[in-house]
Amino acid sequence: MKLGVFTPLYQNLPFETMLDQVKEMGLETVELGTGNYPGNHHCDPDELLQSPEKAKAFMRAIESRGLSISGLSFHGNPLHPNKKLAKDSHEVWRKTVLLAEKLEIPVVNGFSGCPGDYNEAKNPNWVTCSWPPEFTEVLNWQWNEVVIPYWKEEAKFARSRGIQVAFEMHPGFVVYNPETLLKLREHAGDNIGANFDPSHLVWQGIDPITAIKKLGRENAIFHFHAKDTYLDKENIKVNGVLDTKHYSEILDRSWTFRSVGYGHEEKIWKDMISTLRAVGYDYVISIEHEDMLASTDEGLKKAISLLKGAMFKEELTEMWWA
Repeated sequence: MKLGVFTPLYQNLPFETMLDQVKEMGLETVELGTGNYPGNHHCDPDELLQSPEKAKAFMRAIESRGLSISGLSFHGNPLHPNKKLAKDSHEVWRKTVLLAEKLEIPVVNGFSGCPGDYNEAKNPNWVTCSWPPEFTEVLNWQWNEVVIPYWKEEAKFARSRGIQVAFEMHPGFVVYNPETLLKLREHAGDNIGANFDPSHLVWQGIDPITAIKKLGRENAIFHFHAKDTYLDKENIKVNGVLDTKHYSEILDRSWTFRSVGYGHEEKIWKDMISTLRAVGYDYVISIEHEDMLASTDEGLKKAISLLKGAMFKEELTEMWWA
């Protein structure tokens, strides 16, 4: 496995300065945003697709530092009921796939998206319960009329270019847990898989190790995000885990994103890394830093320190004891 970072945390740094910073911290690979929510501060598909010279210089800057690209990330909502927002997300998605093909990057990361509750809706509608019955009607309409037709076609587009699509299971979108990911994979094809991010799963009550086993047995983990979540048990006892308060209201929220090791102890992270290895995942652990209580550099350094101690770098040896 290689250790890397999702680079929007350094979006204010110029591209090569960011690469120098990443290299100095001992990381091996970068995950780059190409637009939509992460922005395209370090990787502009329009620029790189239109200019072979710029694309070569871009890769030379990365490879000359001994780094690689783990994935390109388009995180948006191509299913948004607002037609312009959906079109913009769709265009970034398509260009990201074309750029990944050109740069020989095997994985594109993103969200499944979420439609509204009917064709003329203004905003997405994430259904979280089956009753009253209109919620089930909305959910069936979303999947049958919007989600499956769109991603069936787009998975085919990605497959024709040799690209795997790794969805971050994220509440607010139709793919938010292993069950919904595997449902979409069943309908759209096996080049749909997970950008497995435990931070969005644990607050839902999902055990990340069990989820890794479930998806790993299906060969459905294509990329991995290392981000932690602190569960405030006192607040959960009162209000449960669904929480719409702003992320800055840390003392009052039921859960909060934290640097690796500040939500779950090191043993849990070692168990996740070991389970990834057991299911045959041997790609990248990409750190995503979103911690209100730690500076960018300090939070990232602490994540690097913990994960370097947890990861295995050498090839497995023969089982000599059995």
